[in-house]
Amino acid sequence: MKSAAAVILFIGITFAGFAQSKTGNAAIAVAGKPMTAADSAMVKQLFFSALREKTVDNPKLAFDIFNRVLQIDPANDATMFELANLEKSRNNNQAAEALLERAVTVNPNNEWYWIALAGSYEKTNDISKLENVFNQLIRINPGKPDYYYGEANALSLQKKYDAALTMYDKVEELAGASDDILENRQKIYIRQGNVKKAASVLDELIAANPTQVRYYLMLAEVYSANNLNDKAIAILQKAKAIAPQNGMIHLALADMYRAQNNAGASFDELETAFAIPDVDIEQKIRILLGYVPKFPEPNARASALELSRILTKAHPADSRAFAMYGDMLLQSEKVHEAKTAYQKALMLNNQAYSVQEQLVRIDLSENDLDAAIKDGENSLSFFPNQAWMNYMVGIAWQQKRDYKKAISYLNNAVSLETQDKELLTQAYSALGDCYHSIADNAASDNAYEKAIAISPDNAFTLNNYAYYLSLRNERLESAAQMSKHCNDLQPNNASFEDTYAWILFKQKKYPEAKLWIEKSLLHDKGNSAVKTEHYGDILFLSGDKDAAVQNWVKAKTQGGRSPVLERKINEKKYFE
Repeated sequence: MKSAAAVILFIGITFAGFAQSKTGNAAIAVAGKPMTAADSAMVKQLFFSALREKTVDNPKLAFDIFNRVLQIDPANDATMFELANLEKSRNNNQAAEALLERAVTVNPNNEWYWIALAGSYEKTNDISKLENVFNQLIRINPGKPDYYYGEANALSLQKKYDAALTMYDKVEELAGASDDILENRQKIYIRQGNVKKAASVLDELIAANPTQVRYYLMLAEVYSANNLNDKAIAILQKAKAIAPQNGMIHLALADMYRAQNNAGASFDELETAFAIPDVDIEQKIRILLGYVPKFPEPNARASALELSRILTKAHPADSRAFAMYGDMLLQSEKVHEAKTAYQKALMLNNQAYSVQEQLVRIDLSENDLDAAIKDGENSLSFFPNQAWMNYMVGIAWQQKRDYKKAISYLNNAVSLETQDKELLTQAYSALGDCYHSIADNAASDNAYEKAIAISPDNAFTLNNYAYYLSLRNERLESAAQMSKHCNDLQPNNASFEDTYAWILFKQKKYPEAKLWIEKSLLHDKGNSAVKTEHYGDILFLSGDKDAAVQNWVKAKTQGGRSPVLERKINEKKYFE
């Protein structure tokens, strides 16, 4: 049995005829307007001219001629019908609907007009009017079951459930029993909260179609929705025995067992479902993503990882499977394995940008700069306007000390992005570093000022800018303010404390500088030769020359290689 929509969509529309004088020249009246024989002849001639223009695909001229017909004969229902079809072709559904409503008023016994009007009401979801249309179609053609079916659906949508059930009985009387009717009855019983009748209908469907799995699934859903989980599991087990390779059964069972807090049985069913290639990969991915909020739990991570591994076995030619496996491996901190999975995903689909980005991030985290540049530039050959990728390739070139290339990519990044504050801050900060490295101090300062304007509390940007100013002995008061703010934002950071100590040293505030360098050394976990050398410098200008020399020697043993360190030790004297 077709649905109401199917009736409307698939019934053909043909020319329905028009009124004319039977006598050929006697005056006639249509909708109260007197018509002469000449008028009638003109209407006929114009009508067929319009049809001809419509046939040769000249809708504008056809539209104009049909409107001339209505000017002569305002009650010409056939012309209204044709104009309605032209309006629909222009997507002017409101005008089409108004014309059809006029047509059925003039000629209420034309079945095609009502069918077209039903299509219009269905499109605008005017269900109450749709019900009346089907009443009229039943009046005109009472032996056609499709019209009763359409009215039953309209009644059901209006929640007139008892009337809809009566109408489905009429359909069955005319056309015989069908699965469609049983399904629709079952849906009504569910909406009425009549679980017993809904289950009974589905039992009938299962009895008539014992291998049709969807009926088992529907019955299980009925039981589940009414907290009858044991019955739901029992019916799903029957379905499983009939169709063990049907993934939807296993997914439904997984849901049931999860509702009963039986995590082991639920996961077993998921494993089985994930191994079945016929289960849509998008549905599997949605299930995997459902684990992500639970990732603080080790079991959740382990489960998602295993399911994503199975996904690659069930869908070995789908890049999405390997991309998801890579994501799950990364979440489990298996970075090298994740990289391999991402590379496989890109072998299957070399234009998956999100995978390319993950791969370059891993390259950078492993300090594999050549790989980051290769993978990143390959990605940019497909997606040149990706700001983050330009940024990451720029960082790789910066770390390889090719500052001109780095600056080019970083400038691309900031020109492509206007909203992402994190990216803009990092990119401008990196530009500040690069310009400093090529001694373009004005450009360096400009880049840092932009970074700070976007993120005034970014501690790393503040620290680096302040440190570079101190190296140049420029704007030391501003540098001190930035460095102090940086330490307020992230206290006990050895690198930030060293910067502040060095700026205080440059300002000749030696007691304060000594206090902050000692804080830095206390918090330093890496035995930094630079910090130790700074301590020696501060001690020397604080008057403790012996302690200064001891720290310079210590800095050398820690690997210190500053140009003047050896001279400080040999001459026991501070040099810039």
